[in-house]
Amino acid sequence: MATSSNIHLSPSQKPEFYVKGIGSETADTASELLQENHEKHHVFFNQSGFHNHIVHHLLTLYALNATPTELRTGYHDNASYQRPPVKLEQKVVDDMHDLERFKTYLGSEKYYHDFLVFFKQEIDAKGWEAVLNEYVFKGDERADDMLCRMYAGFFHPIIHLGFGVEFLQPAIIAEALAQACVHDAWVTPFLLESEAAASQTNGPPKTMTELLDEIHADKKLSSAAHWEDGNKIRDGILKRAKEEMIKYASQYKVSESELDEKTAEMINTTVYFTSTSQRPPHIPKFDFYYMHSVNASIFFSSFLAQPWLSTANKIRLLEWKVRLDLAMYASRGSPEPFLDAVSNYKSEKDSSWDELFQRVKAYSDDGHACKLIRALAHGEKVCAQYEEKEEFRVKGGLWKILGNMAMDSVEAGEPTWVRNTGFDEAWKNVPVKTEGTARL
Repeated sequence: MATSSNIHLSPSQKPEFYVKGIGSETADTASELLQENHEKHHVFFNQSGFHNHIVHHLLTLYALNATPTELRTGYHDNASYQRPPVKLEQKVVDDMHDLERFKTYLGSEKYYHDFLVFFKQEIDAKGWEAVLNEYVFKGDERADDMLCRMYAGFFHPIIHLGFGVEFLQPAIIAEALAQACVHDAWVTPFLLESEAAASQTNGPPKTMTELLDEIHADKKLSSAAHWEDGNKIRDGILKRAKEEMIKYASQYKVSESELDEKTAEMINTTVYFTSTSQRPPHIPKFDFYYMHSVNASIFFSSFLAQPWLSTANKIRLLEWKVRLDLAMYASRGSPEPFLDAVSNYKSEKDSSWDELFQRVKAYSDDGHACKLIRALAHGEKVCAQYEEKEEFRVKGGLWKILGNMAMDSVEAGEPTWVRNTGFDEAWKNVPVKTEGTARL
């Protein structure tokens, strides 16, 4: 049984996207490895806030019906450089039950273990659904702060939460809550101010693609982030063009009747700007930061399906995701979209989805690639019914082309990803296509 302290996967579970035929040996192996990670490792593998991706990697491999051997290989590829959690301080855990004292521990990675134990105790006492509604979705000061922190770290806490919810694992939900608590809160003013501005915005809301096009055309916003900025949203967009960014972000609003469609639109648009941000004649590469917008997208389908989560909070989750996606797009220079770079792409392998799943399960990384392939396969499924709509720019056969393009790009070797794709400097070490290379 899955509890706040015990990770237990069952083949009878049906995740948001999975390959049929998952057996008990695969489930038991994944549970064992996830349990070891839960007990032995910190959420950051170094002092610079680099994330431990083992949960994301293993659960994605599991959903793609990896063999026990593939799961163990994926785990051991990444367990060697993890670090143990900081020693538990029971007095700190006790302190956290006081709201004012709780605040004093936020934003510091040294308290991850303490937050983890605190949330495990809360889940034991109240159930994970009630804990999420109290600490993340209640709408009071503490919950709003926690919800904002969920979007920090390039979506890592909310991705982690998404995995916990999708696979019904209270221990992983406790990890996600603790992870959010130890992230900083610089994104909070942007999310709250954009929401406040949206409530005062008149006129019909715009689609995400309309706003993407307007951001691309806005020279001040598109040039607000500089190559030398340490964090291109925080130090670039929100420092040099905050008003402009909020102006666009606040024009994105969702009504209850269109939640399903707008979730699909978000998925489609993040895939669109991530995949088309290429630099011909360089070989295709996906931007490392944009890729997180795609990898997070699948979990918003999971959130939609939760009966314990209010419609108002489902809307809020989606609106905040899109507003941060738009800031993410702007922060990498709002690059020109090359849709032809996708539609004209010819893969030498031209793999089916099943073949792509086999390729990515055998690929050695920390999970980013397999998350991307699963998110793309999921995107094809949820967007199919809306293909006639203009704002859905990724359609039909483009999905499988993108799966091949993504897999080819990581298998092509270093750099595995480009970082900050709208800048010339990002592409200087990316090979230019030659004869015999999969072509644009």
